[in-house]
Amino acid sequence: MTINFSKYQGTGNDFVIIDNRDKLLDKNNTKLIAHLCDRKFGIGADGCMFLEGPTIPEDDFTMVYFNADGNESTMCGNGGRCLVAFAKDTGVIGDSATFTAIDGPHKATITNGLVNLEMQEVGKIVAETNHHWLNTGSPHHIEEVSEIDTYDVFSNGKRIRNGAPYFEEGTNVNFVEKVNEETFKVRTYERGVEDETLSCGTGVTAAAIAMFESGKTTAEKINIETLGGLLTISFRKDGGIYKEVHLEGPAKFVFKGTIEW
Repeated sequence: MTINFSKYQGTGNDFVIIDNRDKLLDKNNTKLIAHLCDRKFGIGADGCMFLEGPTIPEDDFTMVYFNADGNESTMCGNGGRCLVAFAKDTGVIGDSATFTAIDGPHKATITNGLVNLEMQEVGKIVAETNHHWLNTGSPHHIEEVSEIDTYDVFSNGKRIRNGAPYFEEGTNVNFVEKVNEETFKVRTYERGVEDETLSCGTGVTAAAIAMFESGKTTAEKINIETLGGLLTISFRKDGGIYKEVHLEGPAKFVFKGTIEW
């Protein structure tokens, strides 16, 4: 079988994207998805996405996201932004989109090459002595560190991801360092990729909210520096709930092709 694909990246977080509106590919085929994401034997990516037809009348499409291990996963912020860019490039949408992902409905707009994605509201935030935990469509452990540029993200991220209280279910792990009142650096160990990625959309969103929640900033628009580039998160806190949460940044086409399976 010949599979047509496109590859996109959002601040270095890269994805294989397939138009699966005809449902030719089975989303339970974990071996296929893992092969597509394999950097040595496949195309290579942090994750894979299917653009499928809408199941809700007002939607433009449905987002189905898979981790690099081949399993369907929770929401991916940078993936969502890249899928919106793909949808525009293929004529599915214009400069705005409404779609549903595994965590629910999303809206997005594209302006001057930047994709602004509306994320889910965030209510529950667990504050511990040395970290925060919250779910921004995917679960995230947020921990402040110093000298983040030389910090051992892989070893420490892997230890936290598999340790108490997360164990088998695991969590994504984000390390944060404050630059100034409106800017933070974030590095992420991603569950499912099982390695550090250059960027994580739900992770930087979680980090920005955690920094606001902990009083490390009073800014409701926060710049996040990742290894792959700059992302901006904005939100409004109302009655203990973080509302109007938006993730904005570039989403760029890399290449397209075919692969045999």
